[in-house]
Amino acid sequence: MNILLRHVLESLVRQGSLRVSGPNGMIDSFGDGTGAPAHIHIKTLGAERAITFDPMLALPEAYMRGEVDIPEGGVLGLMRIVFQNIGDAGIDTAWTRAIDGVRLAFRRFQQINTTRRSRRNVAVHYDLSVDLYRLFLDDDMQYSCAYFQRPEMTLDEAQSAKKRHIAAKLQLEPDLKVLDIGCGWGGLALYLARSFKADVLGVTLSREQHAAATDRARSEGLASRVRFDVRDYRELGERFDRVVSVGMFEHVGVNHYNTFFAKCAELLNPDGVILLHTVGRSGPPSTTSAFVRKHIFPGGYVPALSEVVPAIEKAGLVITDVEILRVHYADTLKHWGQRFAANRDKAKAIYDERFCRMWEFYLAASEAAFRWQDLVVFQIQLTRNNYKLPTNRDYMARCEKLLELHAMAHSNGDLH
Repeated sequence: MNILLRHVLESLVRQGSLRVSGPNGMIDSFGDGTGAPAHIHIKTLGAERAITFDPMLALPEAYMRGEVDIPEGGVLGLMRIVFQNIGDAGIDTAWTRAIDGVRLAFRRFQQINTTRRSRRNVAVHYDLSVDLYRLFLDDDMQYSCAYFQRPEMTLDEAQSAKKRHIAAKLQLEPDLKVLDIGCGWGGLALYLARSFKADVLGVTLSREQHAAATDRARSEGLASRVRFDVRDYRELGERFDRVVSVGMFEHVGVNHYNTFFAKCAELLNPDGVILLHTVGRSGPPSTTSAFVRKHIFPGGYVPALSEVVPAIEKAGLVITDVEILRVHYADTLKHWGQRFAANRDKAKAIYDERFCRMWEFYLAASEAAFRWQDLVVFQIQLTRNNYKLPTNRDYMARCEKLLELHAMAHSNGDLH
């Protein structure tokens, strides 16, 4: 191991048990020996040099190429040791501080998400084969944080609970017009139409998602109530009673927050309600992980609440409720990672070994970030005034309970 990398690891890993095998076969140990151990094998001098100077990008890239293996602890165990030692501040060396400073300075340029660039960015991730996503998502294809009302919930149960939780905050009534911005494969839109007789428009920039969602609406007999379009939210002009967006705001980019909320306000009827569900951070503004930005979500950014609220205020919207979901996404990602691992051979048949290693790292590192760093999920409820919604949260719990009882009765065949 080169002397600079050894110095970085000695400074970084004060707690835990990390062993590193270098290209020369030598093994170095770091930490105080506590906790579950992790062992990383760096196979080439090129990978070792790259990791020395830009570890948060070079490590996952070397793992993707097979130049790094993690024979003990896996990606999750390794990232646990890293995150628990660095906290939220990052790896603190002069070189990594310089790299992070450059990334922070240029983050707005990386998030210039025009309509054309947004379509291109979305295609990188969401136009992957739907068969891939079926390997690890729940039956309803919910690709966002589930809501574990009870720790023992299955993934399917927790995703159903998430839909009930969101629906309750929208305070829906029959025959309302609902806009779903970033509708994915259509699960939430179909649920709202089915449960509340809502007329729903779901928009996505992914042609793969649009095709799958449209087929689902047709097969479920809901095509008269739910339609899906390949359209950017900025191109819409009609008014809606409710606007919901789940897992899309992460792709808006900090440059476009004013545009997003101004457009939502323009599309909302005077007595309407908005519910925004997005990954956020409990700490201050930061930058997107270099690995995630380059290989997973180009143009993406996870905001601090302090970056979101000013844009809401500027749009003239009123924040009526904010809920922070902690650890729920870590548990969701745990389920996804386990399912992906169980179906790894099928994923490799669709793509290749490099792709599988990239997704293994993405899922496990994301779980680690939600467990041991500052990532959370924001659910922000918005209206135009203080009087549209009840002044306490009891109505949400009542609605969720009724929806749960209705689903149980339906599954038991008690509804006719």
